[in-house]
Amino acid sequence: MRAVVVEQWGGPENLVEREVERPQPGLNEVLVRVHAAGVNPVDWKTRASGALVEWGAVPAVGWDVSGTVEAVGPGVGIFRPGDEVFGMPLFPRQAGGYAEYVVAPARHLAPKPASLTHVEAAALPLAALTAWQALVDTADVRPGERVLVHAAAGGVGHFAVQIAKARGAYVIGTASAAKHELVRELGADEVIDYREARFEDAVADVDVVLDGLGGETASRSLAVLRAGGRLITLPGPDDVPAAPDGIRADWVLVEPDHLGLRELAALVEQGRLRPVVDTVLPLAEAAKAHELGEQGRTTGKIVLAVV
Repeated sequence: MRAVVVEQWGGPENLVEREVERPQPGLNEVLVRVHAAGVNPVDWKTRASGALVEWGAVPAVGWDVSGTVEAVGPGVGIFRPGDEVFGMPLFPRQAGGYAEYVVAPARHLAPKPASLTHVEAAALPLAALTAWQALVDTADVRPGERVLVHAAAGGVGHFAVQIAKARGAYVIGTASAAKHELVRELGADEVIDYREARFEDAVADVDVVLDGLGGETASRSLAVLRAGGRLITLPGPDDVPAAPDGIRADWVLVEPDHLGLRELAALVEQGRLRPVVDTVLPLAEAAKAHELGEQGRTTGKIVLAVV
């Protein structure tokens, strides 16, 4: 089968398409024929250094997949060959999603929303699960709470706006002026142009901040939180600032989540969640996808079309 592998840690040019052996499903695993694979910041960050991920003998990148179950291993009762599925298998262990086939534990997948194409479904898992696990499982966003989403037009951000809105929150997003219309369409009640104003001067009394940027943005976000507020930061544990009494600050690393995927699929089918796909490229152009992503100007997601 065709798969994109990392020849050596470094730049996008080190992503190369190779013929590799097709994997076989084991106990409680399924073999998925991949139709599309999502591209995420963690993909290029790990490609650059190999950090965070538990790699196999041949480093193969990618986690977000949408496709068709080709075969099931012993013990699998929830899927059959021919079922359309999507998910984020094995993270942070190597999954090798940039490939024609991938093996995944059955409960790292869920039925693909019928209303989405495979390209759209592949844009969902890692970014949307990150937003769900941060806002719902960790912050427990409640109706009427004020939620500030940084980078609200980005991969995680554009899902976070919709999920917070679906939870009944008042949603504030930061984004460049050119992306304000989209962020409002996704459900934001207010949008702040971070290039023209400091967000801490424009908003206050926030219950939850979702910070996908880290650094000084995380530290500055403490100033907008009211007593009992929660700051969820995503880049890494070193980006969690020391919070004053009465404020909770956490780092969240996404994990495979069958039930979370089902919740996201339900929101999609209810018309309350939609992926925004910025660019679709063929599998052979994975290096170009990383180059585009690393520029930091993507709206929504980049997806690789595999078949």
